Amino acid sequence: MPPATSLRRAPVQRRSAERLTRILDACADLLDEVGYDALSTRAVAQRASVPIGSVYRFFGNKRQMADALAQRNLERYTVRVTERLRRTGEGEGWRTAMDVVLDEYLEMKRTAPGFSLVDFGNQIPVGARDAEPNHRVADRLTELLSGYLDREPDDDLRRVFLIAVETADTLVHLAFRVAPEGDRRIIDEAREMLRAYLARVLD
Repeated sequence: MPPATSLRRAPVQRRSAERLTRILDACADLLDEVGYDALSTRAVAQRASVPIGSVYRFFGNKRQMADALAQRNLERYTVRVTERLRRTGEGEGWRTAMDVVLDEYLEMKRTAPGFSLVDFGNQIPVGARDAEPNHRVADRLTELLSGYLDREPDDDLRRVFLIAVETADTLVHLAFRVAPEGDRRIIDEAREMLRAYLARVLD
């Protein structure tokens, strides 16, 4: 569920929440099928089997809908990383944590509907200009990993993660432009670059 601040009206009842989920699922599927430019609120309503008014109850336009999908992606990504780290255990160190963060992102890039276009809001002009998606991701990773790394979630750590996220974002998108499933050699190079940078800061 995306944060209530991204919606015109937050769902109160379970039925409304389920309808919102269907709308966002339909939006994700259609992004894969027709792309962002051809996406329409009417097509989403038809795919979700809801009245068009239900879409406008939550979203003023397709841009807001795509931004809500991006925020839902970030929430799901956070859950995936958290659960994987919990299974891994805290004694494995920051290199294992970094692999988890990157691997879960790659898995969503390959399998999550609509993610290749929207991911966390990077690919299309959605949301407010000051709500930069990589800042969202860096802030979330700072809060999530600071305890795992036994570090204070301060501005220094947030800057480190922002640089790492920006670097990874650029190289992963390059990998997926080169190959549909992500060029393995580029991904390996990205992993090595991230490890070299983070080692200087976190070791």
